[in-house]
Amino acid sequence: MASSETAARDSAPRDSAPRDSAPSETRKFVYNFAEGNMDLKDLLGGKGANLAEMTNLGLPVPPGFTITTEACQAYLATGTAPDELAEQITAHLTALERAMGKRLGDPGDPLLVSVRSGAKFSMPGMMETVLNVGLNDDSVAGLAAQSGGNERFAWDSYRRLIQMFGKTVCEVPGEEFEHALDEAKRAKDTTNDLDLDAADLRALVDTYKTIFRKHTGRDFPQTPREQLDLAIFAVFGSWNADRAVLYRRQERIPADLGTAVNVVAMVFGNLGPDSGTGVAFTRDPASGAQGIYGDYLANAQGEDVVAGIRSTVPLQQLEKLDPRSYGELLGIMARLEEHYRDLCDIEFTIERGKLWMLQTRVGKRTAAAAFVIAGQLVDEGLIDLDEALHRVNGAQLAQLMFPRFRLEHDIAPLADGIGASPGAAVGKVVFDAARAVELAGEGESVILVRRETSPDDLPGMIAAQGILTSRGGKTSHAAVVARGMGKTCVCGADALDVNVRAKQFTAHGQVVKEGDVVSIDGTTGRVYLGEVPVSPSEVVRYFEGSLEPAESDDPLVQAVHRIMTHADQRRVLRVRTNADTGEDAARARRFGAEGIGLCRTEHMFLGDRRELVERLILARTETERQEALAALLPLQRADFVEIFREMDGQPVTVRLIDPPLHEFLPPLEELAVNVAVAQERGQDVAKQEALLSAVRRMHEQNPMLGLRGVRLGLVIPGLFAMQVRAIVEAAVACAREGLVAEPEIMVPLVGAVQELETVRAEAEKIITEVVGDSGVKVLVGTMIEVPRAALTAGQIAEAAEFFSFGTNDLTQMGWGFSRDDVEGAFFWRYLELGIFGISPFESIDRDGVGRLVRIATEEGRAARPGLKIGVCGEHGGDPESVHFFHEVGLDYVSCSPFRVPVARLEAGRAAIETTGSDSR
Repeated sequence: MASSETAARDSAPRDSAPRDSAPSETRKFVYNFAEGNMDLKDLLGGKGANLAEMTNLGLPVPPGFTITTEACQAYLATGTAPDELAEQITAHLTALERAMGKRLGDPGDPLLVSVRSGAKFSMPGMMETVLNVGLNDDSVAGLAAQSGGNERFAWDSYRRLIQMFGKTVCEVPGEEFEHALDEAKRAKDTTNDLDLDAADLRALVDTYKTIFRKHTGRDFPQTPREQLDLAIFAVFGSWNADRAVLYRRQERIPADLGTAVNVVAMVFGNLGPDSGTGVAFTRDPASGAQGIYGDYLANAQGEDVVAGIRSTVPLQQLEKLDPRSYGELLGIMARLEEHYRDLCDIEFTIERGKLWMLQTRVGKRTAAAAFVIAGQLVDEGLIDLDEALHRVNGAQLAQLMFPRFRLEHDIAPLADGIGASPGAAVGKVVFDAARAVELAGEGESVILVRRETSPDDLPGMIAAQGILTSRGGKTSHAAVVARGMGKTCVCGADALDVNVRAKQFTAHGQVVKEGDVVSIDGTTGRVYLGEVPVSPSEVVRYFEGSLEPAESDDPLVQAVHRIMTHADQRRVLRVRTNADTGEDAARARRFGAEGIGLCRTEHMFLGDRRELVERLILARTETERQEALAALLPLQRADFVEIFREMDGQPVTVRLIDPPLHEFLPPLEELAVNVAVAQERGQDVAKQEALLSAVRRMHEQNPMLGLRGVRLGLVIPGLFAMQVRAIVEAAVACAREGLVAEPEIMVPLVGAVQELETVRAEAEKIITEVVGDSGVKVLVGTMIEVPRAALTAGQIAEAAEFFSFGTNDLTQMGWGFSRDDVEGAFFWRYLELGIFGISPFESIDRDGVGRLVRIATEEGRAARPGLKIGVCGEHGGDPESVHFFHEVGLDYVSCSPFRVPVARLEAGRAAIETTGSDSR
């Protein structure tokens, strides 16, 4: 299977064609902000495209230019920059200097620039940024003079450049700079870097230079253009940094897009109390509620906010600090939200009372906020219901169905923080990413606890059930990444004194060590010691019918109801469930299932009935076989009556017994040992010896490819006949009660039409005999799960009234994988290497297994027009797979009861995203 990155790459629309069609053509690799717009994300990246859009809207954006993703792709492919790039950068840098009235590196009045990454898809914190590029030993004095003699500001800016440049461009260990800063603060007897004066920072710059020289073997570069070029190439290279690759795999972002680079004139939020930096959301990204949300940090640069290094204040406090800038910001926020027709995430800086917009993008949000905001925007007339449906997805809906904490009595929280990404997460405390990955790999649930997270923590964030930080807010790295992944997250629990080295944290005198269990509530921000029980979500109550939307004042329930109703109206695919009991069938029907696509009869033979099946399989005479079948018949019939009653009026596809024999027989090795021990003890072992002889006779080296499915039905006379009779008698019994039973009998593991013809001939005799005048209609079809069946579907369709794809076995046999073994054996390595973007058992392999599905569908319907076709493997509830099945033209998908709402939603999304209005 092609990796998900490759698949997404192949299907991703391109806003611009490749620019290397002719060797003599000068390729354009650099764009001024005024030349772009928000539709050029492929070429300019999300950040560059949105800076261009804001510039063209007349908003206060610092001047700058964008180096395209195509330049990055060329650099990564060859290891060198395209020939045209240096000259184009020079031309745009010269224009930027003219616009600003300053020159890069000018000792008296220096222009400084930031160098920031900006991929098509948001990858918060995964790639590199370098601020204050252009500063050196000569121009630091000019920067001080430019700022009105603020030497502290100038030396603070210089130390930031060396720190960021050293870590980003030259791979100097970042902790060495951090330790030096901590030492400077200790010497000053402070924990706040704002207490360091100009002399302290000048000394820190000297220390940073020494650290830089020790690790690189050279002095910190003093030529501004060299700084700029090296920073640009470092940002290009960060596209393939381990954390960026891991994030792309997690978020299924194509690997070949590359990143753009934005070079922007610096504006400074660290010039004093009348300056600052912040992040704002036009609505609450956690709940979707309308209002003013964000964080502001006075006398700081933007990295300080997202890193969570210093405690921010709520954005509303800016109204008191700088009412003019606050009013202007609110106006811009309203304008951007109306322009983008969505929640906007905004970064801004105030430089001595002047507001500058540094970035905007459609903001990441929690699953709950996605549904609520989509409904709000419909009410406001900004989008229609089709667009609202497009903006939510099945993965988000699944998150909303997770349980919440059940606080039956007043449990005192250990600490309170900011609910940054909702959910209820319980696990053992760990303090570093590697330990989180290790314990999660052993099956443990863990909570990753940090002062603040960084991009290097990403593997641990993925492995953890939840993330807890003592610093930061809703716009910190931890919060943004957690929301994007759907992880529970609590930030800014400042009562926590986190000691990573000692592997413990302290809260109000309570010491919590690694391995202790905590529970975190991403909605309320509360942290509890120990395991807190959970209860079903309101969304699950709604789906189960115990909560009517009209009776609920929960905006989330109302939004889910509204969007699900529209999805049901728009979808073409019907949604059934996989259910083997009346209880499962009833629950799935409450969740919206329109029938059963897979009723596994082998599950009905477990427990007390196992002995009857064992007797049937091992029977040596016709009498023994008939006795076993006679005992099983009424049990099977009662099972089907229960299911048909629950699914009154809906189709029920019953798969005849399918599992390999070893699931019903004693393990050969265990039985052999028991016989040997009994013989040694002189016990009577005649019966056990007979059983051992039979098991040896029927033993298979690879039972998954052996005597199972249709093969078992043909080898053991009467087995399928008994099941068919039980199914039809149950349907007739329900019909006599006034119910409507619609049985569909599915023959499994068919590889040749002759197998199906043989079983169907026997089944039709029984059906004719039993149905009589009851009016029950019974269909006989097959499961397409053997590759040969898919390739000969035209032949098989002549004997089948329906197909149902068993994509679990089709994937297993198509790939040659044993799904019982490969997940733990080597899939982890395939995922790590990018061979898989996701397990082919989790999401359909479109290129291989998907092609078999497409071939079988086309050839089956060519032979039998109107052939009913569905899918009943686990892929039936996978969002991406549902879209594929819609494209192929299946009639329905079937999945576990809990995934039915997800499949309904995705089927609706598939209908509107394919053509806008489905014509099938």
